[in-house]
Amino acid sequence: MTTSVRTRTLREVIDRQAALRPDQPAVVCSGRTLTYQELDRESGRTAQVLREAGVVPGSRVGYLGKEAVEYWELAFACARTGAVLVPVNWRLTAQEVDHILRDSTTEVLLVDEEHLPVAAEVREGLPTLRTLLRLDADATGADSLAARKRAVPADAEPWAPGEEADGENSPVVQIYTSGTSGLPKGVVLPHRSFFNVAEAMDSHGLDWLDWKEGDRSLIGLPGFHIGGLSYGMQAFNAGATVVSLPAFISSDAVRVIEEEQVTTAIVAPAMLELMLAEPAAARGALGTLRKVVYGGSPIGEELLSRAIDVLDCDFLQIYGSSETGNFAVCLPPADHVPGSPLLRAAGRPYPGIEVRIEDPEGNELPTGQVGEICVRTPARMLGYWRLPEATERTVVDGWVHMGDAGFLDADGYVHVRDRVNDMIIVAGENVYPAEIEDALARHPAVAGAAVVGLPHERWGESVHARVVLEPGQRAGARDLLLFLRGRLADFKMPTSYDFADALPRNPSGKVLRRAVRDELAAARS
Repeated sequence: MTTSVRTRTLREVIDRQAALRPDQPAVVCSGRTLTYQELDRESGRTAQVLREAGVVPGSRVGYLGKEAVEYWELAFACARTGAVLVPVNWRLTAQEVDHILRDSTTEVLLVDEEHLPVAAEVREGLPTLRTLLRLDADATGADSLAARKRAVPADAEPWAPGEEADGENSPVVQIYTSGTSGLPKGVVLPHRSFFNVAEAMDSHGLDWLDWKEGDRSLIGLPGFHIGGLSYGMQAFNAGATVVSLPAFISSDAVRVIEEEQVTTAIVAPAMLELMLAEPAAARGALGTLRKVVYGGSPIGEELLSRAIDVLDCDFLQIYGSSETGNFAVCLPPADHVPGSPLLRAAGRPYPGIEVRIEDPEGNELPTGQVGEICVRTPARMLGYWRLPEATERTVVDGWVHMGDAGFLDADGYVHVRDRVNDMIIVAGENVYPAEIEDALARHPAVAGAAVVGLPHERWGESVHARVVLEPGQRAGARDLLLFLRGRLADFKMPTSYDFADALPRNPSGKVLRRAVRDELAAARS
């Protein structure tokens, strides 16, 4: 099953699939199932509700809540009206939610019952937020989305904005960055971001991210994350069934995969590890999977070997960012061989996408030299919302600067070393935290580590490691120092440690080194 029919907008996706496969399940979540015909109808009714609330092309419409069928209804409703969907990370504090809604000038906010207190706390101080709609099905008042949808006449004609607001270059989603380097910025994505990569793969006959008739795809990454939203939209574009979880819980994921006969899944490596640890996984509950897509970090060799043994399916790594609008680099199934050095690579660029490595002055570096990874892709963002200077720093001559340090090998594979902003400079030597974290993780007592730089009067910076130990294991700073000798150069060795029960992570499982730095800075002050 390919996506060879060229689709220009998300609105065309739902219109086409409702005509082609009206009775096929489109989305499954929390025991609810909508067919493509029902998703088309309900997104149309939601579009009417948005219109009655004053939404016009370009209006920002927020969603604050866990995954639900209403999330996908709203995404297509925004596409129908020319509005821009602003998915909000439901794990954020009220202050952080306030920043996103205020910065985006959100006019209408859909919120589930669990997060109503946060919405109520921030609502009064937001000058642009006119309408708040509750998602709980039992709500019957004027603030209930369900009640308002029921009031829409069954024969109402779907509202369509003008062509200017409905083209492939028109904005349709505004995703906020995770804030690893400051306040979250709104990444404005056009319709084309969700189609260009798939079209390029089809035109080259690649099966890296293939779709087959009857595919049912678990979206383990949240919808407010570019990975979850993009993969979901590609599944809809291919006519597959999207299976969502309100929030990722490993036992729920394993159960749903078995019950719904899921064939593909997109998860972070940490999620995959948790799923494999579930007792049901050992008895074959994951046996329907034919492909696992993962991103956010490379897969460890031990985890891959275990996953291959339990799942016996294909694995595919994706690398990209909100700014690239989609997946830009792929490590295909053929390269997932235990023991292969390619497992340390992010992969090769998709067709139609270019990657190069630059030094701080913007010069292209030769093969093997570490610099900043830059990507040129037709799926890239329109820009950061109301931040033209930040946009100009990130997108230079069409190249998206990823903020990751890495290199290209002789075969064109991209190797990610670390975040540029996380690099530590010790007495003039560049130190990449990921390298040290990987070395620490090889100690049998270490479950995980976050390495950051601390100010040092003599060396400029010193290396500090926050370590989480495996349950029931013991290890001190001296034990780890002795373990790292011979594995790391002297200037890379941590000179200080602290031990914690857990590491701060963003919703996709990526360790937030900035949070560790901020906490240590506050302690010093």
